[in-house]
Amino acid sequence: MAFKSSPRALAGAALAFVCLATSATAEPYKIVGFGDSLMAGYGLDAGQSFPEKLEQAMRAKGHDVVIVNAGVSGDTSSGGLARLDWSVPEDADLVVLELGANDMLRGVPPQITERNLDTMITRLKQRPVAVLLAGMRAAPNLGPEYRAAFDAIYPRLSEKHAAPLYGFFLDGVAADPRYLLDDRMHPNAAGIDRMVERFVPHLEAVIAATPAGSAP
Repeated sequence: MAFKSSPRALAGAALAFVCLATSATAEPYKIVGFGDSLMAGYGLDAGQSFPEKLEQAMRAKGHDVVIVNAGVSGDTSSGGLARLDWSVPEDADLVVLELGANDMLRGVPPQITERNLDTMITRLKQRPVAVLLAGMRAAPNLGPEYRAAFDAIYPRLSEKHAAPLYGFFLDGVAADPRYLLDDRMHPNAAGIDRMVERFVPHLEAVIAATPAGSAP
């Protein structure tokens, strides 16, 4: 026995097939954590770095993301600029840019740090890749003038490039020994969990505003 389908039914079936095919072939949202030892996972066991824990947290909330760890311990903004092009894959959708802490610890003039970060953001946007800027703050012992100049870098670049800013990458962890390794500088595993918990809502907002392939 033959069955006849109406044009509307056929159109609905075709649309359903297209939707299924699209969802089956959709690529995950690709994020690169580009930074220094704070991103690399200095002093932590395998699987405990910020990018790894962040990916786990995002996937647990239903986000199809892949987060690559492109952190290099000891890296400065100058080092990051030198390796930017080959460290960030061509198919990246978003870069979490976290650099400047080592510049600050070495007393690098803030204008150099700002120039390097500015160049990195410009290059990424030209590719185009979206950028979420992770801010850093200067240590109090560097003096009020240096601290004011350094701390202003990140809000200024965020405004210049219309790039979302996470104000302080170590928010909730800095200066709290419960969340730091014995060096009192790098987060321990509990510190990473705390950082991830605070960071997730900001990342979700950025992803919602910049779907894959829509970077400026």
